[in-house]
Amino acid sequence: MKSINPKDISILEIQKYLLGGVSPRPIALVSTISKDGKNNLSPFSFFNAFGANPPIVAFSASKRIRDGSFKDTYHNIMETKECVIQAVTYSMVEQVSLSSTEYETGIDEFIKSGLNPIDSIKVKPKRVKESPFQMECILKDMISLGEGGGSGNLAICEVVYFHIDEDIFKNGIIYPEFIDLVGRNSGDFYTRAKGDSLFEIEKPLAKKGIGYDNIPNFIKESNVFSANNLGKFGNIEKIPTKEEITNFIESFEIKESSEEAFYRYLDQKNYSEMIKSVLFLNKQNNKKSKYFFELTSKTALENNNTDFAWKTILYSSHL
Repeated sequence: MKSINPKDISILEIQKYLLGGVSPRPIALVSTISKDGKNNLSPFSFFNAFGANPPIVAFSASKRIRDGSFKDTYHNIMETKECVIQAVTYSMVEQVSLSSTEYETGIDEFIKSGLNPIDSIKVKPKRVKESPFQMECILKDMISLGEGGGSGNLAICEVVYFHIDEDIFKNGIIYPEFIDLVGRNSGDFYTRAKGDSLFEIEKPLAKKGIGYDNIPNFIKESNVFSANNLGKFGNIEKIPTKEEITNFIESFEIKESSEEAFYRYLDQKNYSEMIKSVLFLNKQNNKKSKYFFELTSKTALENNNTDFAWKTILYSSHL
């Protein structure tokens, strides 16, 4: 592992490390307007949200590394104290990238990128029609984080109006598959927050998990379970009782099966059929039964059925 003092390397190297290690980062597509009415549009990936009461978002309009100059976004927002911040989706990312070109001051990046400006309600800068999530903002504070090239200027903004497409909601939340956001990585890389890139982790807010320290050693010592699996095992309020485990196992109808069938169910991530298969194989004194129980438990865990996983693995420990 490299151990690096940032004072011993160039600013460009520091930036490359930050962009690679602090990623993927959400992208703020920021629209501003100059004091003489000229539109400006530019993406910033040093960006996030920092509170809901009031709603606060912030992005860093860093100085250019090569000469320490400010970008037009900085000048505009300092003059007008207003901006609109848009989410960047996969369907518009190439146009957003084009808007990051360092055109001369006064050039309208809406025109250059082909993105369409629409009027805002509370502020003067235009919104980007193509983005399904738009925030009209006023500047609360601009904090200088350094003096030279590459130093940040943290624009702390209060959201005064949201505009959100209704069709990106599901069950009351903005659904990742529908909004299809992209994040910024190092170099030319981006991350698309969709498909296999998405996964769920149950929040431990309404309960207290037993924790890693209370997981039985035989589970921790297994070669099947990953560190993430163990973390999920720890996010249960209490370990199932013997009676609960017995009732759970007896609820399955054991039917004839084979190792080939078990692996077929594994490929399908069908842990309900996996346990029926392994229960049969166990009755046949199959030497791989313990391993098969572990695989079944792991599959249930990774499909967010922690209770099923616990009862399966605890049953196997008594064989």
